[in-house]
Amino acid sequence: MERKAALLDIKKVSQSRIHEVDFNNLPFGKVYSDHMMYCDFVDGEWQRPQVVPYGPMQFDPSTKVFHYGQAVFEGMKAFKDDNDQVWLFRPERNFERINKSSKRLAIPEFPKDYFFESLKALITLDHDWVKKGQGNSLYIRPFVIATEKGVAAAPSTSYRFMIITCPAQAYYNKAVKVLFSEKYSRAASGGVGFAKAAGNYGAQFYPTNLAKEKGYEQVIWTDADKHEYLEEAGTMNIFFRINDKLVTAPTNERILKGVTRASVIQLAKDNGIEVEVGPVKVKRIVEAAEKGELKEIFGAGTAATIAQVTGFEYQNKYHDLPEVENPYNVFFKSKLQDIQYNRTEDPHGWRYAID
Repeated sequence: MERKAALLDIKKVSQSRIHEVDFNNLPFGKVYSDHMMYCDFVDGEWQRPQVVPYGPMQFDPSTKVFHYGQAVFEGMKAFKDDNDQVWLFRPERNFERINKSSKRLAIPEFPKDYFFESLKALITLDHDWVKKGQGNSLYIRPFVIATEKGVAAAPSTSYRFMIITCPAQAYYNKAVKVLFSEKYSRAASGGVGFAKAAGNYGAQFYPTNLAKEKGYEQVIWTDADKHEYLEEAGTMNIFFRINDKLVTAPTNERILKGVTRASVIQLAKDNGIEVEVGPVKVKRIVEAAEKGELKEIFGAGTAATIAQVTGFEYQNKYHDLPEVENPYNVFFKSKLQDIQYNRTEDPHGWRYAID
């Protein structure tokens, strides 16, 4: 039976907090919009979604998410054009991926109509929190956690799906230096690397802190077997420009299927830029840098869109990247944001209007 938007229960705030916010000085992920959504999975089915004022929730100390990390999440953005119309960017991909992640962690999949109607309700209620202007957006965080009480090592029988939102500006305002990992890996074959599992990110913090102690902002992760192949950068997919060819690793059971990554690859093809999708050897990138053939490295992800890398360290040797004319990272960021802010045509139908 098809569910309707009217089945969402909506409780509005009595007074907005928006006047308390300095939108010119927003730390990423620290300031939240007026409303949030939650929906519980109880007795084998998802209940009615609840849109309520943003605020704390109470959970028992034995709640399973605290003990076994049964949690997945997504990252999305809403953009406002010059006519006050709000757009999402390829939200179908995020919906598909959170359910793929959920399935890998034995979490029941969330209904599509609940997902999209909840997004529409939240963004419509908090329309004024989506600011116009380059770099401004509303960051959207859907996530689901195990909520059954009990410490038995087994999948939970109850869950809570939530969506929270926060106004955001550019995540990375400057280029970064990175460290090629020689010991630590983000994920291993047969694991949960392809899923946006919460534990994937918690496990990255320690080696990333080690890199920061050496003066690097991020780590480019290598494969868990022999550390011969470059796979992801921090929380982003990674691209290398060798001469005029764009090179990136294929998605697999270790590498996240990024929405921005897929969009960059399509835009490259649209604009006659050669793209090579295949395993990327560390040795190849180091040699390309030494020969002057490595022109650019950049990360691609929802929060940053495109993050330029100015250099990397491997085996205690630092490789500076050259300044190039008409850099790909600037080109792709501009192309993506022109679509996201409704400044140009959308030939692939990536924009999703919030009515």
